[in-house]
Formats: sequence, structure tokens, C-alpha cells
Amino acid sequence: MNANIKKIARWITFVLRHEPEQINIKLNRRDTAKIIDKNGYVLINDILEAAEITLEDLKDIVKSDNKMRFSFSIDKLKIRANQGHSTKLVNLELIPQIPPNILYHGTAKKFLVSIKIDGLKSMSRQHVHLSDNVATATQVGSRHGEVILLKIDCKKMVEDGVVFFLSENKVWLTNKVLPKYLLNL
Repeated sequence: MNANIKKIARWITFVLRHEPEQINIKLNRRDTAKIIDKNGYVLINDILEAAEITLEDLKDIVKSDNKMRFSFSIDKLKIRANQGHSTKLVNLELIPQIPPNILYHGTAKKFLVSIKIDGLKSMSRQHVHLSDNVATATQVGSRHGEVILLKIDCKKMVEDGVVFFLSENKVWLTNKVLPKYLLNL
């Protein structure tokens, strides 16, 4: 994928997750032709027009995205981000799942003091994102500075009634991780 397409892919991710208004898409509004539905789907044609790309470019973006950030609707007329939305109005129709006993979260060392006090919070997103492998968690955490890898005691969380979801792109999601579930603090 060339550099321009990568830049467009990042922009599409941002628009679908956080600011559909950038391309005049309104959440669940029927007074405009461009809407994002309750499940986060946007008409592919609206994305193609706004990004000034072809359908083949979009298919290439989705297919080559190693984090599998996007999915097409069953009818292949819409696209959405698989997780990471900042609006609570998007319902990804996630089904509760039992996670592995241990999951990982990569974060920047500069956030460690706050995490020790408050745990992991969803911040501007709907959920805390967790990984089932060290490599992915490390990669995610390295985006924010010197990385710290946290091990999460999911077995104990489930025993305590905490609910987990697994997104389409295999990211584990939960509402919050309290400090008592962080194994290596």
C-alpha cells in the first residue's frame, strides 16, 4: 500500500470512529442523505466521494489493514470501523465472551502513575482495548512513548462479574480494568 493510501486509511479510521461530521455524515439523522447508522455503518459511496478514492482502493485498504480495523456490511454497501468509537451512540452489537485468563495492554510509561491509581479507563472510547498477545499490545503502546506492558488477570475479572467482548478484529474489550486486576504493577 502506498503512502498516500496509508494516509487515507488513517483518515477513514478517524472519520468512522470519531468525526463522521468531517464529511457531513450525521449519526442516525434522517434529514440528510449521509448518515452513520446505529451500528456504525456508513455508505461506501459517501466514503469514496469524501476520500476521492475508488472502490478498489477501499477494498485494498480493508484487505491490507493488518489490524483489521474495518468491516463491510453483509450487502457490501456499507463500511464501519470494528471498534474504537468515541461516541456511545454506536452499537457494534458485541456479544459477551469469556476471555483468556490473561490479556495484555500496552501503554506509555508516562501514564503508569495514573493507571496505578485508577486502573485502565476507556477515556474517549467506548471500551478499554486489550490484546491476547504481547506483540500487538507492545505495538499499540509504543505509539504513545516508552512502552509498558501490563498483564491483566481476566480470570479474576470474570469471576468478579466483569463483562468482556471480542470485536470482529479480535480486540478484547471491556469497560474498565481496576488496578487490582493488573498483575505486574
